Amino acid sequence: MGAIHVTVTIRNPAEPSRSWDGLFLVDTGATDSLVPRSCIEAIGVEPEGQRVYETADGREVRLDFARAFIEFMGDLTAGRIVIGEGDVEPLLGVTALESAGIEIDPVSQRLKRLPALRLKRLGLKG
Repeated sequence: MGAIHVTVTIRNPAEPSRSWDGLFLVDTGATDSLVPRSCIEAIGVEPEGQRVYETADGREVRLDFARAFIEFMGDLTAGRIVIGEGDVEPLLGVTALESAGIEIDPVSQRLKRLPALRLKRLGLKG
């Protein structure tokens, strides 16, 4: 499957008028989304903690993360943003995709909106 890119706006949740737009690689192998540190700092979003992440080449690295609004394809969601160093390519992870109700159509290799978000009872009897 080829690479899919989408324009994404990252917004500071405390000041939504402060935002950054970028072209993100859609990465269904990534849980969280990734944004270069300079872009996150430019909109005033501060790191909230650190986590260990496994990179595509199998290395484990400890990176800062923050929370922000994530807007793409006319939808707004919120999520964890991994803060990348240097000029890393922005990645849109699967958590943001799913929470916005977007999936990849494997035939057309395009993003498509689900007709409805999945919300099912899990093992509940009613």
